[in-house]
Amino acid sequence: MARSTPDPNIATIVGVISDTHGLLRRTAVGALAGSDLILHAGDVGAHSVLARLAELGPTRAVRGNTDGGSLGAELPGTAWVEVGQCVVYLLHDLDRLDLDPEAAGVTVVVSGHTHRPLNERRGNVLYFNPGSAGPRREGWPVTVGRLVIRGRTVHAEHIVLD
Repeated sequence: MARSTPDPNIATIVGVISDTHGLLRRTAVGALAGSDLILHAGDVGAHSVLARLAELGPTRAVRGNTDGGSLGAELPGTAWVEVGQCVVYLLHDLDRLDLDPEAAGVTVVVSGHTHRPLNERRGNVLYFNPGSAGPRREGWPVTVGRLVIRGRTVHAEHIVLD
């Protein structure tokens, strides 16, 4: 879990990655280095991906639609992650969102699945998809994301790896 951030002047850096499908690029590792917390939004693809991310810092991951076998059995379908004064709801497929984020007090919904980067505010909730950091899909860049959380304020950005 991320460090508690009671002081709103101290930022927590959250690295966000998804859809690695067993491929963890050196450039993704470099982009996520220095994160206080790493979130993987599913379709991890291999235990080795999570092990390498855990070397960078605390890591939380959820199961994606392609995460089967023992990996899929170990990963939850969703995760509720408190980061300072914010709540991040982590799931793989945004179409399977099982709660009203605003009513639940969620600050950020992080998802994957589509391989398309998304950084969109809907009401008081930020919806963020880091895009895909795994095998290249035609028409989409290879990306990860970063959330900078300070108090209840969240700045989100995508980092293009290719």
